[in-house]
Amino acid sequence: MEKKTAVVSKDANVEKKPSPIGGVFASIVIPIALIACVLIYMFVFGAPANFEGNDPNNHPLPGNYLGIVYKGGWVVPILLTLNLLVFIFAIERALTISKAKGKGGVAQFVRTISTKLRQRDINGAIAACDNQKGSVANVVKAGLLKYKEMQNEPELLKAEKVAAIQKEIEESTSLELPMLEKNLVIISTIASISTLVGLIGTVLGMIKAFSALATSGAPDSVALANGISEALINTALGITGSTIAIIAYNYFTSKIDELTYGIDEAGFSMVSTFTAEHETPAARPHTV
Repeated sequence: MEKKTAVVSKDANVEKKPSPIGGVFASIVIPIALIACVLIYMFVFGAPANFEGNDPNNHPLPGNYLGIVYKGGWVVPILLTLNLLVFIFAIERALTISKAKGKGGVAQFVRTISTKLRQRDINGAIAACDNQKGSVANVVKAGLLKYKEMQNEPELLKAEKVAAIQKEIEESTSLELPMLEKNLVIISTIASISTLVGLIGTVLGMIKAFSALATSGAPDSVALANGISEALINTALGITGSTIAIIAYNYFTSKIDELTYGIDEAGFSMVSTFTAEHETPAARPHTV
């Protein structure tokens, strides 16, 4: 009898193309957010009622922060866009990861799968995956289906069966994880550049303030104070965007690690149970 040396699922060599939805979402949201922030900067922060004499070229009214933000210059709408994008992509990632987690908690789902495996109830474990739904359940179900297939494969060695189960779990995981990590690079980029963009606005504002002070005949403390406050608006917006982006990135990364850990734990349970179930009994000593 010819022994099979490899078992690969029929779709293993078919490369699954990444979904274009995430890329389309980003390409649409970013320009819309920029346009919206430019309009807000021009018509809300730059409204004439925010300035002395109803003229945006004059100083902002005392205590009018909208006018002060407007005086921050052309960097302000860029910083507003970065802050808005952090909120948009944070909401998008929260919804995606929540859907990937499934209906119940991942820890409870993994315990259910482990219990079903110990009871040799593979069909019950598959049913639990169908009930849980989500990326974690999809990966575990793929491993369970391969587990069930290997139980009815008499021509392979135990090590080859275990390797086939592990390969199926790894392939399924590699298809699901990119969907979870999509758009996180945008949040991490904003975390890196938001402060720098704010610093650019601050430097430009300080240059403008001191240039106005130098060209005036006498020191104008009000103009200098307004100029400095206008410049620091950019710093505040930049630091705010960077802080929120860092918090969001670390939070979602930890959630993805939690899902990955659940997959690894369920995969380990499958391999351990299969190995124990198909343990070769020790050979009895030959007697003459």
